[in-house]
Amino acid sequence: MAKKPLSERKTVIGWSEHVDFPDWRVFRLSAKVDTGARTSALHVEDFELLPQGRVRFKVVVDSGNPGACAPVTAAISRWGRVRSSNGAYSMRCFVKTRVRIGPVEKEIEISLVSRERMAYRMLLGRQALGRDFLVYVGKRRVATRDAGPRTKRPEP
Repeated sequence: MAKKPLSERKTVIGWSEHVDFPDWRVFRLSAKVDTGARTSALHVEDFELLPQGRVRFKVVVDSGNPGACAPVTAAISRWGRVRSSNGAYSMRCFVKTRVRIGPVEKEIEISLVSRERMAYRMLLGRQALGRDFLVYVGKRRVATRDAGPRTKRPEP
């Protein structure tokens, strides 16, 4: 039996995609795919440590509208030392949550950090990509072309 080509076994994504965090009710967040980064990073604001290994923060869902935030409370999965693109090390808080990129939904670990000066507030690293994706570096939004709301409001 012949093996399927690699492109048929993996979801093809571009160098930039929209990602969804269903557990946090955050949708269509722009993310840069970075195969040079091991871990993923998410820009958050109002970071606050809570008792019992939890953290509270806000996800800015639209960089053009700082008031468009989604409040999140999550369990801390670990603290880890991360080297940034400029070579400096820092300790970061990591959380786990489900992410949806195109048709693929999986749990990933994300470091929480300030990326306010960066063009993309979300960085998807190799660990999040795993063996599920093939990155087409010449295109963006290959798997997530459709438009839709960035957050869903809870139903009354």
